[in-house]
Amino acid sequence: CCCCCGERESRTPEELTILGETHEEEDEILPRKDYESLDYDRCINDPYLEILESMDNKKAQRYEAVKWVLVFAIGVCTGLVGLFVDFFVRLFTQLKFQVVQSSVEECTEKGCLALSLLELLGFNLTFVFLASLLVLIQPVAAGSGIPEIKCYLNGVKVPGVVRLRTVVCKAAGVLFSVAGGLFVGKEGPMIHSGAVVGAGLPQFQSISLRKIQFNFPYFRSDRDKRDFVSAGAAAGVAAAFGAPIGGTLFSLEEGSSFWNQGLTWKVLFCSMAATFTLNFFRSGIQFGSWGSFQLPGLLNFGEFKCSESDKKCHLWTAVDLGFFILMGIVGGLLGATFNCLNKRLAKYRMRNVHPKPKLVRVLESLLVSLTTTVVVFVASMVLGECRQLSPSSHSGNGTLSLQDISEDVNSSIKTFFCPNETYNDMATLFFNPQESAILQLFHQDGTFSPVTLSLFFLLYFLLSCWTYGISVPSGLFVPSLLCGAAFGRLVANLLKSYIGLDHIYSGTFALIGAAAFLGGVVRMTISLTVILIESTNEITYGLPIMITLMVAKWTGDFFNKGIYDIHVNLRGVPLLEWETGVEMDKLRASDIMEPNLTYVYPHTRIQSLVSILRTTVHHAFPVVTENRGNEREFMKGNQLISNNIKFKKSSILTRAGEQRKRSQSMKSYPSSELRNMCDEHIATEEPPEKEDLLQQMLERRYTPYPNLYPDQSPSEEWTMEERFRPLTFHGLILRSQLVTLLDRGVCYSESQSSASQPRLSHAEMSEDYPRYPDIHDLDLTLLNPRMIVDVTPYMNPSPFTVSPNTHVSQVFNLFRTMGLRHLPVVNAVGEVVGIITRHNLTHEFLQARLRQHYQTI
Repeated sequence: CCCCCGERESRTPEELTILGETHEEEDEILPRKDYESLDYDRCINDPYLEILESMDNKKAQRYEAVKWVLVFAIGVCTGLVGLFVDFFVRLFTQLKFQVVQSSVEECTEKGCLALSLLELLGFNLTFVFLASLLVLIQPVAAGSGIPEIKCYLNGVKVPGVVRLRTVVCKAAGVLFSVAGGLFVGKEGPMIHSGAVVGAGLPQFQSISLRKIQFNFPYFRSDRDKRDFVSAGAAAGVAAAFGAPIGGTLFSLEEGSSFWNQGLTWKVLFCSMAATFTLNFFRSGIQFGSWGSFQLPGLLNFGEFKCSESDKKCHLWTAVDLGFFILMGIVGGLLGATFNCLNKRLAKYRMRNVHPKPKLVRVLESLLVSLTTTVVVFVASMVLGECRQLSPSSHSGNGTLSLQDISEDVNSSIKTFFCPNETYNDMATLFFNPQESAILQLFHQDGTFSPVTLSLFFLLYFLLSCWTYGISVPSGLFVPSLLCGAAFGRLVANLLKSYIGLDHIYSGTFALIGAAAFLGGVVRMTISLTVILIESTNEITYGLPIMITLMVAKWTGDFFNKGIYDIHVNLRGVPLLEWETGVEMDKLRASDIMEPNLTYVYPHTRIQSLVSILRTTVHHAFPVVTENRGNEREFMKGNQLISNNIKFKKSSILTRAGEQRKRSQSMKSYPSSELRNMCDEHIATEEPPEKEDLLQQMLERRYTPYPNLYPDQSPSEEWTMEERFRPLTFHGLILRSQLVTLLDRGVCYSESQSSASQPRLSHAEMSEDYPRYPDIHDLDLTLLNPRMIVDVTPYMNPSPFTVSPNTHVSQVFNLFRTMGLRHLPVVNAVGEVVGIITRHNLTHEFLQARLRQHYQTI
């Protein structure tokens, strides 16, 4: 599972990434450079400032109220999506098992079990085929969706991940894949579905429903959308497990790089709304008791309670903690093995299945379904043992919810090929929905054979590992919980039978086994602890669950990453971790920045902008002016050059100039004494003629002012100094903003003043969000290519910047915490010397730069 770095590779990781290659020895996939980042940083330009100027307390409160209403709506809609999935999964599963069970009971006497197997195959293959077809319509709907949402909240734009078509295919697909008998869960896809609802609902528009348009100008930015996606993902967890606090912590722990107190409240409120919406409708539909709130989530573990007749029984004791720690170690090892096998399978699929026609993916899903169905049927008929029913399982309990759980456990017992008062333990686990099997392992007082539990664990482990990654919507939480519960129940049986520990409660060990295995696979600690505590409604389990999860995570981390991180890496997504390694502080910003910049001037001709946009793929451009001593000569000859130089002079702030401005506004000092002193100070600050001979030589080598209109690339004869001129940094403008300006014809002619240029409002600038037009699709024939665009009102004049000497840890923390997309590197005299993006901060890129740093020492 562990891979070591090979030093014999001749190419650098950056070259391999650009070439789309991987290391042959270790077969490591490097982060791809075609993933875009999201714009979480606010662009405080003139249109945005106009909104701020018009904003008062009433408008701000109205804006906040709309946010709360939308957060509530997201929670309700996510709960309804969960209700839809649960209702149809239950309907299809009951139909399937009723038909097959009656067939098995008839064919047991007549000897036609092959017919029962064909019926089961017919159901399962049909459902899985439908699920695969839905994934063909929207490929990003495959899998659990948690890796994609984790990437989105980390600041990476994954194409199609939050579209309406995705949530439709996801919700419909997961109910078919679960009803089709695959070893997958519906909880993971619920998180993805909630995130899509969170992203789409506040927009009031969809590409799939173009004709439906609402005039809703709010929340038209990645920053606002990220907050709603965080709330939707948390609501998905809350609906799946009935754990609103766990959902809030999941959204905080697994994804969001930026967080604040206000967002925490909104996310928790959204999770509560999702939980109680689902609880209200499920309780009413299943029990007819509307308003009783008996079923908090799609997956409910029931109440853990010792039998009243067993006085020695305790849920857990201090002695048991030692066993729990050992189970955590074993769970971490099993989880690391699961992840390693699944990673190899995923790589095999990437090489041999995905490049082939899409029908091959459907055939693979059908093959997995066929194999799973045959294994389940044969194992239930052949490998099960007949076990005695425990009379205590029929005893009533005090609370209504526990009676319902007890009845559910007893009604799901299967008696295939077994005499009266006995049940088939293997069929009871395999021939039930996965949630019922988990309840059996948690609450069934009747014993399960150690051989049965071992075989069930092995078969389930291998088949669920094979299943995760095929082209169907599939969650991993429930299969991992079921697999781990079997492991925990096996440990309890062995301790009772061979060591004689009669006081232990089997349900507790099943729960701890489920936590250990799930923690070893997904490597979540804080949120998973709270989710399991909320699902059990037993706060006393907090300590053993937390210890088990921590031990399982530490053990698994020794060998490989969690399953979601592995799949993120396999896709080459440039995900940023929480922090960098200590050794990375040997690097500075100048070591990792990109010095080869594509930039624009404050006033630029249209055809120059079009040329830049069509010949580059950058998403932001520094707005700069050049430093030169003979600017007055250039100002005489060209209006365009004159406008650029005037802008530079007006935007440069000096201490003397600022003091003059203050002194002129000080009415208590009308005398000219202070003003004269400031004027003298300005005169002394005027830079003398260049004395540096090298600088004079470089000045002479510059071309006159660079041509801003022809499609002219730098000449091969230029020196390094001519290619990398000193550039005064004034701000940053996005590709989407430049395209919008061109699309709307925002420009002025050379004979006019820049004040004659049309002005766009903030609403007009963000009208096309989130899919701005492509520069290649614009019809620019009506625009005169010699016209000039003044970009200064629309650029961000004050983005976050760093010094070239800033340590990498500081750069990383600023970039990740503030959710940046571009970070200009500006030297001490205000010249931009490079730019840092997400790709310059990935672990692989930093490691490559660190190796180069060691070689130069």
